[in-house]
Amino acid sequence: MGMIESLQEKRANIWEQGKVILDRAEAENRTLDAEETENYRKLNADLDGIGDQVALITEARKSNADMQAAFAAIDGQTAERPAAPEGRDYAEAFRKMASGESRGFNMSPAELRDLTKGTATSGGATVQNAFYNKLWGHLIDAANIINYATIITTAEGNPITFPTTTAHSTAALIAENSTITESDPAFVGRTLSSFKYAVAFQAPNELLQDTGVDLEGYLAMQAGRACGNTLGVDLATGTGTTKPWGVMARASAGVTGGAGVVGAFTADNLIDLFYSVIAPYRNSPQCAWLMKDATVATARKIKDTTGQYLWAPGLAGAGDTILGKPIITDPGIAAVALSAKSVAFGDMSQYYVRVAGGMRFERSSEFAFGTDQTTFRAIIRADGDLIDQTGAVKVFTGNAA
Repeated sequence: MGMIESLQEKRANIWEQGKVILDRAEAENRTLDAEETENYRKLNADLDGIGDQVALITEARKSNADMQAAFAAIDGQTAERPAAPEGRDYAEAFRKMASGESRGFNMSPAELRDLTKGTATSGGATVQNAFYNKLWGHLIDAANIINYATIITTAEGNPITFPTTTAHSTAALIAENSTITESDPAFVGRTLSSFKYAVAFQAPNELLQDTGVDLEGYLAMQAGRACGNTLGVDLATGTGTTKPWGVMARASAGVTGGAGVVGAFTADNLIDLFYSVIAPYRNSPQCAWLMKDATVATARKIKDTTGQYLWAPGLAGAGDTILGKPIITDPGIAAVALSAKSVAFGDMSQYYVRVAGGMRFERSSEFAFGTDQTTFRAIIRADGDLIDQTGAVKVFTGNAA
């Protein structure tokens, strides 16, 4: 048994211990006492800790495999491939920028195959450019919806419009010799713009000159997480006009919680939300739950009418699920509360993220000249909207009373 499989089995065993505590209290028709509450809290912390370990090991293995595949491809193409044009060798461009030989470079995704991480054919093409890959990796980790959304990359930032249906034609039973009733489909345009997200930070020139640490990794983490955290919040809950439309703001009403429970959901609420999304969307590979971590902790405790827990720990490389569908966690989603949209469910591929012109990463030795620091900045232009608003994604809303 490999390390990941061993950790996942250990995690499943911890979950079984947690279920024993909950089941015992339920059988005795009481709430958890102080000792049980503390034990259950510790078990949940262990669950999350092991889940984080599995994610880190899985990501490290995947990155290594992608890098090996990329190097193999490079080695196989060296003989016949001409020298890369200026601007294509991002690692060399980064070194020139950090040393002051150049002022910046534009890492345009138009020159790459895809923005996704994973296989050599999708994300692997970017791995040879280590800095770019790290930068995007941290951005995506901070904006989890990107892993499920449809990504549109464009060279320019001009608004682009996607025509989509809001209603379909309906047929009717028509008597002989009677006029056929007209029923036209309805269309609307969803426009994606390009809002600018940016961050600037400084590094002492002594560090740049004498560094013995992974400077590329550090700068990539700083820039990627900073842009990703801010963009991720807007992709989740943005209200449009001056920022992206977030998936929670555009999703259709699915289920409203009962009164007198401070916005909380029940097992029946989640099951109803699950089936409020029609089968074509529900069966999509990108169909998932969207909520914050604290809400997942609540979902772990609830059962259906047959006594089965809705939440299940991921095994064999799969993530955790609710009713068999993966869970996306995002800190920007509202917590369980009165009138709060705390859970979304549906086909997240119907949410489009538009990235214009890639990510710019630039430096200046003059801006902080007086303190002998070099200033770096990262800029990304992006927008997002739920293109299909006919019920592809629906939300649970806590009761207002």
